[in-house]
Amino acid sequence: MAQPLSPDRLVEALRAEGVRVVEYGSWRTHNRNHRGSFGPINGIMVHHTVSSGTDASVRLCYDGYAELPGPLCHGVIAKDGTVYLISSGRANHAGGGDSRVLDAVIAEGDLPATNQHEGSAGAVDGNSRFYGFECVNLGDGRDPWPAEQLDAIERTAAALCRVYGWSAASVIGHKEWSDWKSDPRGWSMDDMRERIDRRLGRTPEQPKPTEPPAAQYAPFPGASWFKQNPRSPLITAMGRRLVAVGCSRYSQGPGPQWTESDRQSYAAWQRHLGYSGDDADGWPGASSWAALKVPKV
Repeated sequence: MAQPLSPDRLVEALRAEGVRVVEYGSWRTHNRNHRGSFGPINGIMVHHTVSSGTDASVRLCYDGYAELPGPLCHGVIAKDGTVYLISSGRANHAGGGDSRVLDAVIAEGDLPATNQHEGSAGAVDGNSRFYGFECVNLGDGRDPWPAEQLDAIERTAAALCRVYGWSAASVIGHKEWSDWKSDPRGWSMDDMRERIDRRLGRTPEQPKPTEPPAAQYAPFPGASWFKQNPRSPLITAMGRRLVAVGCSRYSQGPGPQWTESDRQSYAAWQRHLGYSGDDADGWPGASSWAALKVPKV
């Protein structure tokens, strides 16, 4: 059975998904665990605060009020996308709800229409089974939901789903749990679940393959080319490399015209590589040419 995350693991999971996290007050020990269990965890529930302003909303969710003591959620998602962590234990956010909905969440199946609420005969305790996130919004259908806030809802839910190996079917709205509730209002939970599943389906971006660097060395022009007494900048480039590796037999130069000095210098290079006899006759071959690393011209 899925157990609650430790405070450190919760923060780590959210930040790994790109969530901007603020650890508020003594959230790590601020809970309602003395009133009942927290766990096994089966899903994530999304709410709206019916309030405005980040500071006031976070304080409300942290403290609660006379009829409903805080914490009222595990995190508050502000309009700018910041998530303020309020609790890592049991919180007063879900209340009673439909056992058939809980069964569907556990099975990650289709949600039935709820017909239960806090205090009804068949209601089950959602505070022990769900993480709850309150989103700052008046809930009147007119208060806007900025893109940053919706993105944070998506990322927050995906972070927990990723840790537990859940799909987005484990993410529900409060209104899908209790027939007394209307939150979240202003967007579709089905659309949000599609967003979450798309995110969960993503793999970390891989570096784009880079084009191999252009060859920086001149390709071997062929053994017969040298025996045609060539005149080319390539001969100069070859000669300079022979000088650089200590195999010069030049009295002057090197220059663009193939000469006996080039052949003797190249023979010295071949002997340097360990060739002997006919293999060190001074006429370039493919292997010794590659080893010489003559630059392109």
